Amino acid sequence: MRLYVEPMDAVLVEFDNAGQVRFDEEEWSVPSLQETRAILYAAENELAALRELIEALETVVERKTHD
Repeated sequence: MRLYVEPMDAVLVEFDNAGQVRFDEEEWSVPSLQETRAILYAAENELAALRELIEALETVVERKTHD
């Protein structure tokens, strides 16, 4: 995984179920509340962008299938 967290100018590369995260070139840590909110914000934005990509590609596939 590579999630750019803009407010922190950091790239999240791993997480675990205990709530720990690891940023690129850093050790495992438990994020502060502010860091957690920044991660959630970045993840939600990435999900929205991926949904748009999926919809756009599905539309292209549909058009190609019906041609």
